[in-house]
Amino acid sequence: MSKQPVLSAPAASGSPHDSGASFVGGHPVLDFANTVAWRLDPARTADRVQGAEAWARWAVTAGLLTADRAEALLRTEKGDSVPAIAALLELRATLWPVLDALVDDEEPPAGEWEALRRVLVQACEDAVLLPAFPLRWQSGAERFDGLRHALALRTEDLLSGDGLDRVRRCEGPGCGWFFLDRSRSGTRRWCSSQDCGNRDRARRHYSRTRQRG
Repeated sequence: MSKQPVLSAPAASGSPHDSGASFVGGHPVLDFANTVAWRLDPARTADRVQGAEAWARWAVTAGLLTADRAEALLRTEKGDSVPAIAALLELRATLWPVLDALVDDEEPPAGEWEALRRVLVQACEDAVLLPAFPLRWQSGAERFDGLRHALALRTEDLLSGDGLDRVRRCEGPGCGWFFLDRSRSGTRRWCSSQDCGNRDRARRHYSRTRQRG
């Protein structure tokens, strides 16, 4: 099999929301949650990563798989990947309300929290404890289900780490994308200043123009 399906990137787009996958989150788990564009706007919601090859390509870009391992995965499991990818999407749907609760400083919903706990337990049971410091679990991502476990372990890192108070949700209407705010002031508002930021500036300019008119 050629490595082209894994290594080739989606065509460039003027908006991160319109590309095959965008990496504006600053963390693999947040980028995973952001694989659906316009999550909070049902009229525009779009799943930007679909199918085994697209998920393998995404995992390579996210740093969760090497290109060689992704190619091996596609050769051995592409035809049997449907249940594992469905479970991957279930994890993504579980993460949305959990991350929303974090951003809104609310208690996470019980159902999704329990679902996340179960995935974390499965991921740890499937993981390898590397003989090195700092202590770290590593998923054996030799199967598509291993990609879900790798993301679950990174979720544990994110939700128990020092940067927890830096997780934000874009303020753009309907966007719903998450990101780590690494700005010095801690006041970042947009997933992308060139996308939702520009949209907000355009709305405010239009509003001012109408008021003057």
